[in-house]
Amino acid sequence: MAAPSREQIHQEVQNYYGKELQKSEDLKTNACITSARPVSKLVRDALERIHEEVVARYYGCGLVIPEFLSSCRILDLGSGSGRDCFLLSQLVGEQGHITGIDMTKGQVELAKKHVAYHMDKFGYRKPNVEFFHGYMENLGDAGLADDSYDIVISNCVINLAPDKRAVLQEAFRVLKPGGEMYFSDVYASQRLSESTRKHRVLWGECLAGALYWRDLYSIAEEVGFSPPRLVTASPITIGDKELEGIVGDCRFVSATYRLFKVLAGSRTGPGQATYSGGIVGHERELVFDANFTFKEGKVVNVDAEMAAILQSSRFAEKFLIRAGGANAAGLQGCCSKGVKEKICDPFQLLEQLRAPGPASCSGGTCGPPGCC
Repeated sequence: MAAPSREQIHQEVQNYYGKELQKSEDLKTNACITSARPVSKLVRDALERIHEEVVARYYGCGLVIPEFLSSCRILDLGSGSGRDCFLLSQLVGEQGHITGIDMTKGQVELAKKHVAYHMDKFGYRKPNVEFFHGYMENLGDAGLADDSYDIVISNCVINLAPDKRAVLQEAFRVLKPGGEMYFSDVYASQRLSESTRKHRVLWGECLAGALYWRDLYSIAEEVGFSPPRLVTASPITIGDKELEGIVGDCRFVSATYRLFKVLAGSRTGPGQATYSGGIVGHERELVFDANFTFKEGKVVNVDAEMAAILQSSRFAEKFLIRAGGANAAGLQGCCSKGVKEKICDPFQLLEQLRAPGPASCSGGTCGPPGCC
């Protein structure tokens, strides 16, 4: 029996999320509800203002909320019931804008039903949120233009898409230069077997479509993104004997990555980055990813890729970047003696988070992309 076609997968997923699941407790594994890193009081307060029906019908992996969002235009791929959209609506403010797109009509209808409720709750004069029924592999069908968003997010949904490359290609297309794709998804420790990839329930549970984590790096490069930056990882437990027998020794993890649309001319070399502080919720310290943490006023040596990201993205106004630096050259060597390897593997990060001592080599002491 062959693996299901794109159309079959789309239909099965729509049925699973639109008809079979009525609340997050109906899921058979924790793949779609595993938690992310701790959230700020600002985000917790914003969550409390979201309608309980929207929260109950949401199946994402914790929270996928990047930093520094005021007035941003954000696209949510696979927006479901709209929970993250209504949360982001508050964080971008009335001058920002949120677009949600989902292939399940029932979820889109649920989200649209609650737009007026939330706009009134937030005190907005006009809606800054809109929802479309459509496919994240074909954003043009929903009328989403090139270079039109500052940020694209996705919360445990890309694994449900049969063509991951098309999803990343479309995200790259609609992002403005310097824009970011910030997303959580399920990743596998190896490429999946045929029996796993054709299993109906495993598709709905976010496992049968999980990407082998190394393939994310090659796809991102092909599309044009800068190398993926691993942010955090959480364990996935299946807890169902039948499903465990099908996946065998393959392990799964929920991981958050950030990709940037950095133009080629932006890469000028390594440097020293100083965070000026002031990002709401991250005033004194910005944990950028698993490898770099920036403390207010402290100089951090960064590789050429990170320097380009900070200079060309929305973070530019919050950083002072100087060329060179005492250890900048060392940061460019993946396996240089005395330089810690950059964490690219989410399973490696998970092991470090479980182990006593420092969770990662943050603060600019790690090597550059290519260590994976």
